[in-house]
Amino acid sequence: MLMRTTPYRQCVRCVMDTSDPEIRFAGDGTCNHCTRQLARMAQLVALGRAGSQHLDAAIERIKRIGKGRRYDAVLGISGGVDSSFLALFLKARGVRTLLVHMDNGWDTAGAVRNIGSVAAKTGFDYASHVLDWAEFRALQLAFLKASVVEAETPTDVAIAGAIHRIARRHGVRTIISASNEASEGILPKLWHYDAKDIRYLRGIYQQFAAARIRHLPTFGFATQLYYKLVARIGPVYLLNYLEYDRASALAQLNAELDWHDYGGKHHESLFTKFVQSYLLPVKFDLDYRKATFSSLICAGRMTRQAALEQLAEPPTTRPKSNRRKLTSRASWGLHGTNWNGSSSSPAATTATIPTTKSGSAWFIAFTSGSAVLAQGTARHLDPETLP
Repeated sequence: MLMRTTPYRQCVRCVMDTSDPEIRFAGDGTCNHCTRQLARMAQLVALGRAGSQHLDAAIERIKRIGKGRRYDAVLGISGGVDSSFLALFLKARGVRTLLVHMDNGWDTAGAVRNIGSVAAKTGFDYASHVLDWAEFRALQLAFLKASVVEAETPTDVAIAGAIHRIARRHGVRTIISASNEASEGILPKLWHYDAKDIRYLRGIYQQFAAARIRHLPTFGFATQLYYKLVARIGPVYLLNYLEYDRASALAQLNAELDWHDYGGKHHESLFTKFVQSYLLPVKFDLDYRKATFSSLICAGRMTRQAALEQLAEPPTTRPKSNRRKLTSRASWGLHGTNWNGSSSSPAATTATIPTTKSGSAWFIAFTSGSAVLAQGTARHLDPETLP
């Protein structure tokens, strides 16, 4: 878990608490996370008439930039609610879209079916970037052995890298992002270090796998600058201008598609479900639902009481535990002592894993944040209770 030096306390406005050691409380009991998020939403989110105006302007600009090209935009598709809803929206607005999927080997059968259903319904072209499974599994294992909270960093990097590569290959300058402030605006820095720090990614792989990355489509700070300033490819966040509600989106998807509901947020990936439902809460005492629910509270799309009631239930349920156990152990070849050694390793620190931010004073001034688990411990995971 992350090192906690103060007594337990929870925000009176959202549901963030001292599971983030850097949380700060004002005199009225509200925390820095929801205070910052409300200010960010005022700047980045426009709804109602203003949202419609921003949305129309964004769509017009996307089409203008794409004029004379085969596609107006690229949309990363995971088989999840957000990206699938956006695909239907883009079709309705006449945006010629190339659907792109990064296949890391962990898609649920339902997610694969959803992607096919979306592609068939919209008539959009579809491209898939399939990762080198041997290298990617070794990279994910290295992150598990490092005992850092960023078990999802290899996937995050590969998604961004694959989508940008395919966009450049097809001459597309607009990437439609399914991210949105309403459900993803709050995320403590100590819960996830910047995935674009490739030095950190390579450092973990070299230290815990004794190998170099050769095939992964990486997306670091320098690569980001290249795509933005040279290739002039950048993201657009349309969901920030829509009255987007997951329940309403699900209803539309069920009505228009052969849709499979996979459960929790981002659980269209078996590995993400394992990380968020078990690895983080059990090993690091982190429940990602607190950040998601707090974001929704700030957006007025969830009450604090409803969030507390859901948090009272564990992030994982036992009926599906055997299936997830096979996914998280047998697929990895982590049996018996091998898994025990990986799961109980001491937490990595900034002293043992190099980062761009820890190594460059100018970069610290240019950005913010520090590598997670600079001070922390990792709980031992009992392999017999793996979800």
